[in-house]
Amino acid sequence: MTPMAVRRAAVAGSWYPDDPARLTQQVTRYVERADVGEIGDPVRAVIAPHAGLMYSGPVAAFSYKAAAPCRCTSAVLIGPSHFVPFRGVSLWPDGSWETPLGAIQVDEVLASAIRAASDEVVEVPAAHGREHSLELQLPFIARLFPGVSIVPLVMGHQTRSTSFALGEALARAIGEQDRQVLLVASSDLSHYEDADTAHQLDAVITGSVESLDPEALMKALEADPRHACGGGPMVAVLVAARRLGATSARVLEYADSGDVSGDKSSVVGYMAAAIW
Repeated sequence: MTPMAVRRAAVAGSWYPDDPARLTQQVTRYVERADVGEIGDPVRAVIAPHAGLMYSGPVAAFSYKAAAPCRCTSAVLIGPSHFVPFRGVSLWPDGSWETPLGAIQVDEVLASAIRAASDEVVEVPAAHGREHSLELQLPFIARLFPGVSIVPLVMGHQTRSTSFALGEALARAIGEQDRQVLLVASSDLSHYEDADTAHQLDAVITGSVESLDPEALMKALEADPRHACGGGPMVAVLVAARRLGATSARVLEYADSGDVSGDKSSVVGYMAAAIW
């Protein structure tokens, strides 16, 4: 693998505050307000949205609050590529990612193991340049999991073969590690439908997640891609979590952008879920 430089923050100051104090205050407020109830076992995986922090942050906070008690040493982040089309899943293999709360190191050992586990895992550095789907997870990781390293993965074409192959590769690579690893699927749900339509579309996804059923989720995405922008990453995480022993999933929170903007005529759906 070619050594990578620091991945610079692309949307700090626009999608979320670039001032450390303001960002810490905002993330802390969202986490304090999130009531996740009782989670029986250490959380192995979460699904979290990735819109502007003021919109999706109150929902994402549920995922990370549920995962906070787990003593993970690394987090594997899988999100969709919004700007660069390509086949496979692009790995950022080493170095660090810049955030207003300090740099987060890449887990080179785990990244290398994931790369070796599947030919679907490739290196397309340009796919990470402008991409926000992983970057929007970092304020929560930096705030709630200080010192935890990451493995950043951006999925190109979200095909069935890529999604399931990545899930199997993650399970193999993580299974070889004698430590706790948190899986994070970054995805928003339906986009720019009226709220009633969005809620109907999104209920199909939330139901598949709570059933811990990657096949049902994949079939829903194939039938109607409007369901989610990060469906492939969600499928991969469900596959990997099940292979690693997860037996339960819960949708912790659901909302849409109209809850913040007041405009219910065209919304984006957001879900927080935990898998253990």
